[in-house]
Amino acid sequence: VYRGGKRIDCGDLHAGLADLREHDDGFLWVGLKDPTADEFEHFARELELHPLAVEDAIVAHQRPKLERYNETLFVVLRPATYDDATETVKFGEIHAFIGPDFVLTVRHTAQPVLTPVRSRFENNPDLLARGPQAVLYGLLDFIVDGYAPVAAGLENDIDEIETQVFESDPTVSRRIYELSQEVMELQRAVKPLQTMLRGLEAGAAKYGTDDEIITALRDVRDHVTSIVERNDNFRQSLSEILQLNAILVAQTQNEEMKRLAEVANNQADEVKRASSWAAILFAPTVVAGAYGMNFDRMPELHWAYGYPFALFLMVAVSFCMWLVFKRKNWL
Repeated sequence: VYRGGKRIDCGDLHAGLADLREHDDGFLWVGLKDPTADEFEHFARELELHPLAVEDAIVAHQRPKLERYNETLFVVLRPATYDDATETVKFGEIHAFIGPDFVLTVRHTAQPVLTPVRSRFENNPDLLARGPQAVLYGLLDFIVDGYAPVAAGLENDIDEIETQVFESDPTVSRRIYELSQEVMELQRAVKPLQTMLRGLEAGAAKYGTDDEIITALRDVRDHVTSIVERNDNFRQSLSEILQLNAILVAQTQNEEMKRLAEVANNQADEVKRASSWAAILFAPTVVAGAYGMNFDRMPELHWAYGYPFALFLMVAVSFCMWLVFKRKNWL
């Protein structure tokens, strides 16, 4: 329980509620981590939470949103952390119920913990004295500030991907796809906050929100807008990098096909040369084979000029074939 900007340890929920009803000038702050349905039902019953909001808080896996149930705000936030070891973005989920005299946070994630938010408020009594709506501002500010290192990590990954693209790294296409998914997930976590913050500002007069809190929320909205714009730039950059990678891959494939075509042409030329010389050498072989059959009755077998004529015939046929192949550029 917090009263007058100071923390009062109450022990359990019943004692905290009894303290609030007795003094009526503070608020209760309850923090839960992955509660079971039975555990959460106990708090929901004591704090008179709306059944629909309770169902969403138990099930989790909700989109970022801001809903009002009577005098209670139900807020779903998607914090993000950047893991340097794996170069990936990890998303969590935090639900918050903001009532007139209580704050109930339900954390469905290991990181980030909300201890820094409590510490900030406990070290700033003036801010703490402004009540549950100040805690809502603190939660929003803490989670939005956490998006900055995530954006910085993504920007560094994009720079690395650009280097991989020009180095023709075969794994870069998969990394571009995975990084695009992370950027889209971050956009889904951040962009709804703009609507949520505008809604809080629009309802400030109706629900009596402190002017200082509204001013602080405007500052948070500026940070959200900055993250959204950076994220849009990331998506544009990744789209351009993907197109560039496709062009470079196509060029590489074309160069490889050109090289294979040149190799095939060279092989074809070699085959032509080998075939041409084989044909040239085959002609005298036919003549020599014909006169090497050793039959008794053969034309020109006993002719005095038979041997020179056979040699001349072999040379002449070979020369004619060489001339034909030469004109066809086969030799």
